[in-house]
Amino acid sequence: MEDRFEGVRVMVIDDSKTIRRTAETLLAKAGCDVTTAIDGFDALAKIADTQPAIIFVDIMMPRLDGYQTCALIKNNKAFKKTPVIMLSSKDGLFDRAKGRIVGSDQYLTKPFSKDELLSAIRDHVKVVD
Repeated sequence: MEDRFEGVRVMVIDDSKTIRRTAETLLAKAGCDVTTAIDGFDALAKIADTQPAIIFVDIMMPRLDGYQTCALIKNNKAFKKTPVIMLSSKDGLFDRAKGRIVGSDQYLTKPFSKDELLSAIRDHVKVVD
């Protein structure tokens, strides 16, 4: 069964151009409408306009890290139900726990696969047929 995610709005926040481009390409091929942001400030500026159904956020970023970004998203009434998936190159228990504390819904270790990205969307976004 081929997953169709036509029109699902996804935001990818990562300071790495490679990661942003990879995620954007994989998600766009699955039909997602992808917005990228280079850091938390950039994301917060775009989030109200794009109203993403799910947000993937890197943990290690300058200015505003993934934990702070997630906390700000989850503390906003309009977006607190928006699933936030943390992305990290470290697969540590501490990072996972800290992600849970700030309200993240899932944790993916980089490099992530297309299947991991799509399964996160499948798990957290109600895709309407």
